[in-house]
Amino acid sequence: QVQLVESGGGLVQAGGSLRLSCAGSGRTFSTYNMGWFRQAPGKEREFVAAISVTGITRYTDSVKGRFIISRDVAKNTVYLQMNSLKPEDTAVYYCAADSVYSRVLIGRNDYWGQGTQVTVSA
Repeated sequence: QVQLVESGGGLVQAGGSLRLSCAGSGRTFSTYNMGWFRQAPGKEREFVAAISVTGITRYTDSVKGRFIISRDVAKNTVYLQMNSLKPEDTAVYYCAADSVYSRVLIGRNDYWGQGTQVTVSA
């Protein structure tokens, strides 16, 4: 069982930066593949980024070159560094975890965090 707690959301102006954190519980956290998803008002939840247990990363096209996903195994934490933020990045961001990387990529993972709000003003 894994519990995920996100933090770091907030209000930022366009062009600014935020770093989201996702703290995971459990001794086996390092064996889980991790990801970030987001859901804007009136839209479906969408994939943003993922990182495998071996450090392989993947990003959705709209955030490539602006967002960076990373993990600190010692701290049981996954980060999403978001730079050059745009109003269209406004959404609730969710942390995701699963023992199978491909399941994270398609949002079929077993574990979700509660979400953190990111608002980017124009």
